[in-house]
Amino acid sequence: MQSIPLIDLQGNIDSQHPTADAVAKVLYEALSTIGFAYICGHNVDPAVRVSAFEASRRFHASDLALKQSLAVNAFHRGYIGMATETIRTSSVAKVTRPNMSESLMLMHELAADDPALLAGEPIQGPNQWPQWLPGFRPAIEAYIAQVDALGRYIIRLVAMGLDMPDTALDSFFEKPTTFLRLLHYPPQAPQEDVQMGSAPHTDYGVITLLAQDDSGGLQVRPVGGDWIEAPPIPNAYVLNVGDMLSRWTNGRLVSTPHRVINRSGGDRYSMPYFLDPNMKSRIECLPACIDAEHPPQFPPVVYGDYLMERLNRNHDYRKAA
Repeated sequence: MQSIPLIDLQGNIDSQHPTADAVAKVLYEALSTIGFAYICGHNVDPAVRVSAFEASRRFHASDLALKQSLAVNAFHRGYIGMATETIRTSSVAKVTRPNMSESLMLMHELAADDPALLAGEPIQGPNQWPQWLPGFRPAIEAYIAQVDALGRYIIRLVAMGLDMPDTALDSFFEKPTTFLRLLHYPPQAPQEDVQMGSAPHTDYGVITLLAQDDSGGLQVRPVGGDWIEAPPIPNAYVLNVGDMLSRWTNGRLVSTPHRVINRSGGDRYSMPYFLDPNMKSRIECLPACIDAEHPPQFPPVVYGDYLMERLNRNHDYRKAA
C-alpha cells in the first residue's frame, strides 16, 4: 500500500452501531500495512475545529515575550520555542538539527486536588493558558472535548479490529495522558532538506489525530517504500499508529516514519492530538496478538517510564532543569 486510505465514519462514533464492524476491518487493514489513514465522516464540528485553528494562529502571532512567559515547564506544558526540540530518539534517522517549529503544548487537565498532582508525579500539573487572548481557552477546550471523543472511538475500533471486545482497552484510558500541540512551522527554503519542520520520526504513544491546514508538507514513509505526500483533505484527520500501539499489538499495527518539510512559501499550522494511556499503565503484548508463530517481540514497559525517557532526551528544557 503506497497511498494513505480514506476511511469514512459516516457520522458515527458509537462502537455498537451496525457500521462499526466494517469500519474496524478497514481501519485494521490500513494500520497494519501503512500505519496511517485519513478519517472523514467524523463528529468533530468543523466550526469548532476552525475556531481552534484561529486560536492557535492568534497565539503564535503574539509577541515573543508573551509566548515566552508561558515557557514549557517540568509538567511539559507551555510554549516550546523555535528550534528547541531535536528528535534524538528517532529510530529512522540520525537527527542532529532541531525542528524548525514552535508550539504550545496543552495536556490533560487535572483538578487541584488530583492525587497524581498532589503527589508530584511526573508531568502531572496545570496547563499554562495565554490569559491575554480572550476566548482562547474556551475554543481550545471545546475542540479537545470533541477530538478526544473521536480518539476514544478509534481505540474501540482498534480493539475490534484485533478481534477483541470493543471496550477491551478502555480501562487504560480512564485517566489518559493526552497532548494537544498547537504547532507553527515557518516557511523554509525550497531546497532545504537538512533542517526540517519536523525531522523523520515515529510518534511515542498510541494514536495521533492530526488536523492540518492547507499548506501541505507532511510526508510518510511506508514500509519498504520511499517518502510519499500526505496532502491535506478538507476537514479530515490524519490518523497514525504510535510506537506504544505497535509494541502493544506485537508489531501487527505499524508505527510509520513521517516528517514535515514546509515548502508552501507561507506559515504552516497543525494540531496533533495524542491519546495515550495512563502514565502507570503496564504495556505488554496483547494476548490477541500472540501465538506459537508470533511470540512477544517486546518486553513489558510502563508507559510513563517510556515517555519520560523520550522527553528527557529530545527537549532542551529538560536538560536545563
